[in-house]
Amino acid sequence: MAIALGEVGIDGLSEAVGALREWQSDGAPMQLHPGDLGWFWRSGAEATAAAVRTWSRSGRILAVGLLDGPGLLRLTIAPDARRDEELARRLVEDVTEPERGVLPEGRVNIESPAGALVQDLLFEDGWNSAEPWTPLRRDLAEPVRDPGVRIEVVGPEQAHRFAAVVRAAFDGSTFTDERWHAMAAGLPYADARCLLACDERGDAVAAVTVWSAGRGSPGLLEPMGVHREHRRRGYGEAITLAAAAALQELGSSSALVCTPSSRTGAVATYQSAGFRPCAEVRDQCRGA
Repeated sequence: MAIALGEVGIDGLSEAVGALREWQSDGAPMQLHPGDLGWFWRSGAEATAAAVRTWSRSGRILAVGLLDGPGLLRLTIAPDARRDEELARRLVEDVTEPERGVLPEGRVNIESPAGALVQDLLFEDGWNSAEPWTPLRRDLAEPVRDPGVRIEVVGPEQAHRFAAVVRAAFDGSTFTDERWHAMAAGLPYADARCLLACDERGDAVAAVTVWSAGRGSPGLLEPMGVHREHRRRGYGEAITLAAAAALQELGSSSALVCTPSSRTGAVATYQSAGFRPCAEVRDQCRGA
């Protein structure tokens, strides 16, 4: 049967999330994770459904894409279909023709797993490499040391405190407690936790959300940030250690995070918490 491109709708989100969970493994390249959809869910279920695309054959999902902002498609592919020529050629057609409803004209970026055939075909079609990102991974088979600060697990009553730290950690962030509630209502949040690190006065100084993909699978940190007024005091390392411990409690085999390689401070923070950098990855881009 032919490959079908689809928009999932709210009712189809659970199947897309399920496919992403199934494809996660410690031997896989860095790829779209259920937690990426979970973090996007802060905009609500309708917006999340509108941003998801799937490619299926004979009723089986072979690829899932998330339109994560203007002109960015974050795409991953079933492990046994990454070199599937029919799928790769269909993906290239769909992402290069704006009328297909995936990407617009002009400058666009695509993230896809290293080694996927679609990358080769996009390069042949004139696409270029974008800026490098560094994935980092921490094995969770060994104990995680104490972070050395008080850690709070965020529930609905602490949503406003978590939101305030996220806004103070990321320039231009519009995250609010309402967005936290929308995110927490999403399907992936059933296997997630938000954490706050607090200083000696009890002020929240750093925040992280961790996303499990199920026992024995890699978990994701997205996002992690330190309040701009409390940086360079070790809180980034502390909240990252707490994140690793939380994923370990959730049964994750490893903890993953990915950050622009240019953010050398962030890379160093993750390394200080026991994460090891993997080979750099790059989006592919088209246009000026």
